[in-house]
Amino acid sequence: MSVHIDIGGLRPERIAVVPSPLAELGMALHALAEPGHHPGLQGWVTGVTAGLDPHLADRMCEADFLWRTTFSDLFLACAGVPGGAELPGATLAEDLDLLDKLTDEQFVDAALEFTCALAYSSQGPHALSDPEVRRRAVDLAASRGPQQTRFTERLLVDPPGVRAWLRQFLEDCDEAFFAETWSRLRHPLAAEARHKTDLLRHKGLSEALASVSSALSLDETARRITVDKLTEGRTVAADGGLLLVPTSLGRPHLMVLHRYQWMPVLHYPVSSPELATPPSVEQLTLRMTALSHPVRMRICRNLARSAYTTGELAQAHGMTAPEISRHLGVLKKAGLITTRRRGRYVLHQLDVGVVARLGSDFLEGILR
Repeated sequence: MSVHIDIGGLRPERIAVVPSPLAELGMALHALAEPGHHPGLQGWVTGVTAGLDPHLADRMCEADFLWRTTFSDLFLACAGVPGGAELPGATLAEDLDLLDKLTDEQFVDAALEFTCALAYSSQGPHALSDPEVRRRAVDLAASRGPQQTRFTERLLVDPPGVRAWLRQFLEDCDEAFFAETWSRLRHPLAAEARHKTDLLRHKGLSEALASVSSALSLDETARRITVDKLTEGRTVAADGGLLLVPTSLGRPHLMVLHRYQWMPVLHYPVSSPELATPPSVEQLTLRMTALSHPVRMRICRNLARSAYTTGELAQAHGMTAPEISRHLGVLKKAGLITTRRRGRYVLHQLDVGVVARLGSDFLEGILR
């Protein structure tokens, strides 16, 4: 499973790396709603939460499905502005002005993404014009709870009113806590954007993508970017451009905006040198599968304590050497054990570091 971006016909000058204050505010709201996704932000979350005005905290719950269960494309509104030539604003006010440029149909469709009611990467009917889509959106929102239902009904009846409410809410968040946060983050994010832009100019797109994340790859022949994710999708950049938006608050989320007729966007977390490279979805699947077999679990119990030869493991488990070898082969292919030769003996041992990271790798893989 992966998301593909077709870049055939995309001119190099139409690729941009630009921070977005609106996207970063969206990630801030997500981190406040789901602090478990972002253990590195616990101190920041605690500080902001402690200082929140109760009225603002209540309003934060009214539409938190826009940033809690899914990261709404509304926070990357520049990608949907008709004409396909807009980049994120330098200030939150400028980004909010771009949000205002979306049509009511675009705004409603993006806001209803949490209901899965609408086509995402292909042409489909709009909720504002199709009664069946409207009915389905309300029904699906009802399954999420009364807040989602009320918001969806308001959205379908009065899009301008909801748009004004959302803009005022985001401006109030900026005044309450985000302006101070953005003042710390904007300079490192601008430096990151300059670095990636230099890589694009001097090393090319493949090098730039590799520096963004090991989950990104470029097929030069097919002119296609592949994003290794536990989801499927496809979009075309063509001459509409490709936007890379760095985030300091977003790890572990590597998000791909691939909405139909919107500019493709890679919203990626700024890497930290001390963090290990996460495994691919294929590697993660291999490791989870390898550890799901009871015999291999028992073998791992031995190998976690010491290094063993195949013969020793066969004797300990009452199995033949070829049977043990097959299990060891599965564990080795998954990258869970290491081997070394000592004279005529080959010793196998569990890579405890890899296994210890498996929980966080799994979480990062499914949240990516």
